[in-house]
Amino acid sequence: MQFELSEQQRQIQTLAQQFTQREILPRAVEADRLATFPAEVHDAAVRLGLVNATLPESLGGPGLGCLELVLITEALCYGCLGIGAALCINALAAEPILIAGTHEQQAHYLRRLADGAMASFALTEPHAGSDVAGIRSRAERVAGGYRLNGSKIWISNANLAEFFVAFAKTDPDGSYRGLSAFILPAGSPGLTVGKPLSKLGQKAAPTAEVFFDDVFVPDDHRLGDEGAGFALAMQVFDRSRPMVAAFGVGLIQRCMDESLDYARKRESMGKPLLHHQAIAHRLADMRLRLEAARLLTYQAAWRLDHGQRNTLQASMAKVYAADAAIWAATETMQIFGGMGYSTEYPAEKLFRDAKVLQIYEGTSEIQRNIIARELA
Repeated sequence: MQFELSEQQRQIQTLAQQFTQREILPRAVEADRLATFPAEVHDAAVRLGLVNATLPESLGGPGLGCLELVLITEALCYGCLGIGAALCINALAAEPILIAGTHEQQAHYLRRLADGAMASFALTEPHAGSDVAGIRSRAERVAGGYRLNGSKIWISNANLAEFFVAFAKTDPDGSYRGLSAFILPAGSPGLTVGKPLSKLGQKAAPTAEVFFDDVFVPDDHRLGDEGAGFALAMQVFDRSRPMVAAFGVGLIQRCMDESLDYARKRESMGKPLLHHQAIAHRLADMRLRLEAARLLTYQAAWRLDHGQRNTLQASMAKVYAADAAIWAATETMQIFGGMGYSTEYPAEKLFRDAKVLQIYEGTSEIQRNIIARELA
């Protein structure tokens, strides 16, 4: 077993860390306060190859693996989970096209991503989050294609997207086997995007509702076979969950650093907080969970890069990193005490940003269902 990163991986990690210090950290507080995504950060990240990292070189991308994506993601989300998530989640829209797209679809849409376009993965609906089979959006067969009606909610980067990978029922009675995937350009007649939704945390990462009102989708905009949408979505999640787990790893590392720095400086009862056993044990546990989350995440990414099935490892990494992140953020608040409740310190933002990690990209409950199924 080799735990050392290669020289190239260390260089990529350092590049992402330096970018975070220079471009993300100075903007994080203001972006959160205004609930805006700083476009200039995205443009700078594209120029450095820190966005869409897994796009193949033949399509204009960096051609990196999932482990390199995880290293980049961890570094970016250390600076701000909102900005980092918005930058990295583009990979989610790319994956189904990489898996099931035709040569023409890949050449057209993935090259646009490589050139700096943003896109959205549109699966979740008001009545269908964890229950993907409950999707109500309907794609009905018409001459030359489909007519798509329905709506999506909590769609990341929807107001910035140039196109969507959207899922809809082509067979309303087909349960999981009735779902199909489509590529929808943002300017399609009948496709509208609502205003960004107000959120507790990750405010710099815009999410919105998307509405389909009789949107015509040509046959050549379907991804893969009709009825293969559910299987495609599950393949995407195996590839994207290590990245989302890295969201949590980056946040835990930030909690660790902020808590340790505060515990060294803040004195109570005549000595630094760090020298009180109650605080020292919290920090020790935080380091334990950080390392466990990181190793699980790197393992899930490594297996994918080496052509090995990673469904179990991806779910373990995602659920552990998410649960550890909200735990670490809660402990950070406690270590900071009253100052943790103040918006002048980073603890409250880390706390707000962490919670949704247990909800999106498959809830912690769903991940445990997957783990249990894999054990059966």
